[in-house]
Amino acid sequence: MVSFVTGAYILSALLFILALAGLSKHETARRGNAFGMAGMGLALVATLLLVLRQLTDDLVVDRTPIVVGLVIIAVAGSVGAVIGIRLARGVEMTGMPELIAMMHSFVGLAAVLVGYNTYIEVASLHELGVGSDAVHNAEVFLGVFIGAVTFTGSVVANRKLAGRMSSAPMMLPGRHLLNLAILVVSAVLMVWFMLADGWVGMVPLAIMTVLALVLGFHLVAAIGGGDMPVVVSMLNSYSGWAAAAAGFMLGNDLLIITGALVGSSGAILSYIMCRAMNRSFVSVIAGGFGSDGGPAEDRDYGEHREIQADEVAALLADASSVVITPGYGMAVAQAQYPVAELTRKLRDKGVDVRFGIHPVAGRLPGHMNVLLAEAKVPYDIVLEMDEVNDDFPDTDVVLVIGANDTVNPAAMEEPGSPIAGMPVLEVWKARDVIVFKRSMATGYAGVQNPLFFKDNTQMLFGDAKDKVNEIVAALG
Repeated sequence: MVSFVTGAYILSALLFILALAGLSKHETARRGNAFGMAGMGLALVATLLLVLRQLTDDLVVDRTPIVVGLVIIAVAGSVGAVIGIRLARGVEMTGMPELIAMMHSFVGLAAVLVGYNTYIEVASLHELGVGSDAVHNAEVFLGVFIGAVTFTGSVVANRKLAGRMSSAPMMLPGRHLLNLAILVVSAVLMVWFMLADGWVGMVPLAIMTVLALVLGFHLVAAIGGGDMPVVVSMLNSYSGWAAAAAGFMLGNDLLIITGALVGSSGAILSYIMCRAMNRSFVSVIAGGFGSDGGPAEDRDYGEHREIQADEVAALLADASSVVITPGYGMAVAQAQYPVAELTRKLRDKGVDVRFGIHPVAGRLPGHMNVLLAEAKVPYDIVLEMDEVNDDFPDTDVVLVIGANDTVNPAAMEEPGSPIAGMPVLEVWKARDVIVFKRSMATGYAGVQNPLFFKDNTQMLFGDAKDKVNEIVAALG
C-alpha cells in the first residue's frame, strides 16, 4: 500500500507539472486544467487509502481515533465539495479575482492551523519525556508565519477587489520601518521558539502569529488598487510556499512538491508582470508597490467629444484594420459575447481585427484572455501588448472597451503621474480611438486619462454590452 501511495504521489506531481505546462498556451489550457484535476483527484484518493491502511495495521491497538479522523475527513470533504461546486457554478467572471484571493486566504489559514496542531503534538510528547527537534520547530514557525501573512493579505486583496475596501494605498508613516521591525522581532521570536521546550514555545509562536497577521494586512493594504493583478499573483506564490511549509510539517512529499510548484510559478509570473509594468519586484514584497508615484496632477485637458453607436459602425465599416483593447469594464458589462459577434462580422467583411491585451488588464493575470476564450474569440488574433504596440500607427480604429489605466498616455508623458513609467497600450497613435465608458470617471488607479481628450478620441457612453450590440445591429 505504501508503495502504491508513493507511486500515486509521483504521478500526481507529474500531472501537476503537465498542468502548468498546458496553462502556458491558450490552445493547451483546457488540457492543462484536465491534468491538474486528474492529479488532485489521484492525490486525494491516495491519501485516503493511506489513512484506511492504518485501520488494518495489526500494530494499531485503538482504531477509534482513526475512524473519527476518517469521519471528519468525509464530512469536511463533503462540505468543501458542496461549497466549491456552488461557487464554481454561480460565480461570474467579474467575481473570479476576489474569489481566488479568498481561496488563497484559506490556504494560508490551513497552514497556520496545521502548524499549531503540529506543535501541540510536539508539546504533548514533551510531557512524556520526548525532546523536540529544533529543525522541525523552525519548519512549524516558518509555516505559520507564511500562512498568517498569506491569510490576512489575501483577505485585504479580496476586499479591495470586491470594492468593500478603498483601492487607494494605505500610507502609514514609516511603513517600511514597521515591516522591517516586524521581521526582526519575528526572527528573534523564532530563535526563542527553536530553543523552547514544551508548552513554553506557544508564547513566541502566538506573538509571531499576531505580528504576521498584522504584516500581511499592512503589506497588501499599502498597495494601490490598480496594481492588484500583480498582488493576486504574488499571493498565489505565498499560498504555494505556505502549502509547501505545511508539507514539511506533515511529512507529505506531494504537498511539498505541489506547494513549491505553485510558489515558484506565482513568483515567476509576478516578476514577469512587474517587468511589463516597469516596476520593481522587490517593491512588491516590501508592500510599497503602486504607491511610489506622486499625487495625480489636477489639470485641465480640455473637452471630450462624444459619438453614437451608428457612427462607430460607419467608422468600422470603412476601416481595414481594427484593434480592440478590453479591460475590466468589459467583464463588468459581460460584453465579451457581443464583442466576439462584432469581431466575427467585421472579419466576414474583410476587416483585419485583433485584440491587444495588457499584462494587467482586468483584476487577475489573464483575466481578459479567459473572457475572450469563453466567448470563442480565435486565439491567434489575441495579442500581448508587446506584439501589438508597434502596429497602432497603422491601425484605422481602436475600440477601448472598459479599459482605462492600461491605455493612459500619462504613463509616458507625465513624469509626476502615479503610473509614470508603466508600459501601456499606445492606442492614441491610431487614426481613430473610440472609448467605451459609462462616465468620465477615473480608472481603478484613480488617475485621470488624457486619452479621453485627444483630438482623435471619441467617447461612447453607456453600458458596453448594449453599445456593442447596437453597433452589431447597425453593421447589418
